[in-house]
Amino acid sequence: MSTIVKGLYYAESHEWVKVEGEFGFVGITDYAQHALGNVVYVDLPEVDDDVTQGDEFGAVESVKAASDLISPVSGTVVEVNEKLNDKPQLINEDAFGNWIMKVKLSDPRELKALMDSEAYEAICE
Repeated sequence: MSTIVKGLYYAESHEWVKVEGEFGFVGITDYAQHALGNVVYVDLPEVDDDVTQGDEFGAVESVKAASDLISPVSGTVVEVNEKLNDKPQLINEDAFGNWIMKVKLSDPRELKALMDSEAYEAICE
């Protein structure tokens, strides 16, 4: 059974968002990292990139597959998790502790389109 953290927002494409003020930290879920297997590369966005809810912003590659990363929110990338360049397997070790990008949210109302932990758990079963 995959871990699902309460208090986060979830997309059907298996990304999560942790909101802190006007910022959102985005990563992939434990369910997604289990499905991918050993992560060997994370294609990070660039700082100052604009991302749009529902659009691709990067990719995660594993020994089994490659998967596009779909942004659950719109905004401007203000930081990326540089540690993933050298150690992409951090996502396997702790999917919720290792975010991929930090975004300054352009429209916090978009969060209403995402799922809470209970709804996300239901689609993972």
